Amino acid sequence: MDRLRQRADFLAVANGARANASAFVLQSRRRDDDGPIRIGFTVTNKNGNAPERNRIRRRLRELVKRLDPVSMHPHHDYVLVGRRAALTRDFAAMLDELRAAFQKPARPAPKTPRARPDPAPSRKPD
Repeated sequence: MDRLRQRADFLAVANGARANASAFVLQSRRRDDDGPIRIGFTVTNKNGNAPERNRIRRRLRELVKRLDPVSMHPHHDYVLVGRRAALTRDFAAMLDELRAAFQKPARPAPKTPRARPDPAPSRKPD
C-alpha cells in the first residue's frame, strides 16, 4: 500500500465516490492501472490548530494500519478526510466505522454541473 502525495491525485479522488462517517469521510476512485492501493490523508484548517490537525491525521493513519488490506479494493485510490470528531471519538468505534465504510456501497460521485456552451461571438457586418 502506497501513499498519495501529489495534489492532482487528491483532486482526482475528490471527484470519486464517498462514504461518510462521524469522524471522517472516505473518498475513493478506481484507477485503470495495475498499481498498488494508494491512500492519502487530509485535514482542513477549520478542524483546529496544527497540533490538533496532526493528531487527527495520526489517528487516521493508525486506523489504516490496523485495518486488514483485504477489505480495500485493488487498483483504487482512497483519501480519508478527517473531521474534528476524530479527536474525541473512541478509537474502536472509528475502526468499525472505517470497516463499514469500505464495505457499504459508496455514494456515487457528485454530479458536476453541465457547462453551458459558449454563445457564438457576435460579429458586426462589415
